[in-house]
Amino acid sequence: MKQTILILGALWVSVVSSFSAAKPNVLFIAIDDLNDWIGCLGGHPQARTPNLDRLAASGVLFTNAHCPAPACNPSRTAIFTGQSPHRSGLYANNQSMREILPKAELLPKTFSRAGYWAAGSGKMLHYFIDAQSWDEYFPKKETENPFPRTLYPKKRPVSIPREPWQYVETDWAALEATDEEYGGDVLVADWVGKQLARKHDKPFFLACGIYRPHEPWFVPKKYFAPFPLESIQLPPGYKADDLDDLPPEGKRRGPNRYFVHIQKHQQWKAAVQGYLASIYFADTMLGRVLDALENGPNAGNTIVVLWSDHGWHLGEKEHWQKFTAWRVCTRVPLMVRVPKGVSGLPAGTKPGISRRPVSLLSLAPTLTQLAGLPAQPDHHGPSLVPLLKQPDARWPHVALTHLAEPGSFGLSAERYRYIRYADGDEELYDIRSDPYEWSNLAAHPDYAATLEHLRTRAPKKFAPAAQPSLAAMPSLKWVPLKAPAKAPASKPAGGGFDVIFINRRPQPVQLYWMTPKGDRRHYATLEPGKTKRQRTRPGAVWQIAEATAAARPLGYFRVDDRAAKAVVPK
Repeated sequence: MKQTILILGALWVSVVSSFSAAKPNVLFIAIDDLNDWIGCLGGHPQARTPNLDRLAASGVLFTNAHCPAPACNPSRTAIFTGQSPHRSGLYANNQSMREILPKAELLPKTFSRAGYWAAGSGKMLHYFIDAQSWDEYFPKKETENPFPRTLYPKKRPVSIPREPWQYVETDWAALEATDEEYGGDVLVADWVGKQLARKHDKPFFLACGIYRPHEPWFVPKKYFAPFPLESIQLPPGYKADDLDDLPPEGKRRGPNRYFVHIQKHQQWKAAVQGYLASIYFADTMLGRVLDALENGPNAGNTIVVLWSDHGWHLGEKEHWQKFTAWRVCTRVPLMVRVPKGVSGLPAGTKPGISRRPVSLLSLAPTLTQLAGLPAQPDHHGPSLVPLLKQPDARWPHVALTHLAEPGSFGLSAERYRYIRYADGDEELYDIRSDPYEWSNLAAHPDYAATLEHLRTRAPKKFAPAAQPSLAAMPSLKWVPLKAPAKAPASKPAGGGFDVIFINRRPQPVQLYWMTPKGDRRHYATLEPGKTKRQRTRPGAVWQIAEATAAARPLGYFRVDDRAAKAVVPK
């Protein structure tokens, strides 16, 4: 009898050990450009997000989570490499991840090396897939295009006239289409759902990139229906005189042309409607994915992580889009659910809320620890496992969000937020009493000690921003001309940046700027194979002509909304 008990005990230990050693699956969900306009975060009273709310209620919801950078490329690069922008040197959208970090290992590759099947669909990185990091992808990883077919209106813009400086995707409309006709995130959710509905020979790391509510806010009409235009409420964080107490750099970064343009055309409520509709659409796609997981064979052994790469302004601080260090832009949804039996957290997660300041930079070390994988030396953030065990556990960390200029950042503590710009300007906010950051306390004597303490929590060194190569820069469209045609007049607007002109012709060419009156002004002669870096503005037109006495026009470039290269073809 005693021997039988010993044998049974040994078998039980063996079973428990085997179960504990089983590798958990990972479902890694990104929703693009989603701020706190979801029910469980209370960002907008009209938000309709039942699936985000049910996921949050089933795991740990982090209500003080922040992005590593308020732009897609640096934020997603930091998340997938575990490397902070201030140490990698990748701060902005116009930098190339593989140029700056050619040897960096991404999360899916780390899991693949550990015996996982690493697969994904949709936008996870900044408009590329990085085929070398995945075992399988939809669309096919070799295309390096993460987007399946998506329905767009034939004539654009639909809702607001486009100015020369304006991002082409700043547009919105309800489409007369079914989900299946629309495609896009529908196809992503369905492909991910199929993977969740089947058994796998290996544990999986499965990424799901839901693109909406990234612009343009085109989704099927049924997602607009719950938000009648006449009942739309404007952003609760908007305050008309919100810029008055900001330092010069804050005042410069607040107001932008987009918000003025949208107000001028009386499209503010319509734009808010488009954003809410796109969030509802994204939430519905999330529901498809969660249903597939819960109804399939992998529900009991899958870690679920959901995050957004950064927030979004819809008029707060007189700003539209992203790229700022204010909380409306840095704060993001973050939800983590861990099943029981995972080696890094055997008890799994219990539903709860953590108000500790955390960064998405912590996702990589958190997932490797949960899966029992070796810690990676290039992961810069602290693991969130202590907070998954106990959401209110002691947490001696702050969360940093880095702007495009080294030395400019937002720092989030539990109660306070500190913003510092590279020129030394500062802002300080008490989030407990001022969640919308309406009152800058940086100059208030009662908060001098708090300000000094937060200064000590900031990095002392910042890696320089690596300059993008010509190959990584977008190209301006070349418009050929035939005499007697000439280039159109410039309509310059907004701030300046550089365009690099490259002469691929075997003969020299002349570079002219077209004035707003339609005259041309000579700037340079470009020899064959040579380049010219030229400061310019959105809406400027640059004509290329023969380097002869007649100076016959060959073609022109119209400057878009960002730095680019302008290649004169052979």
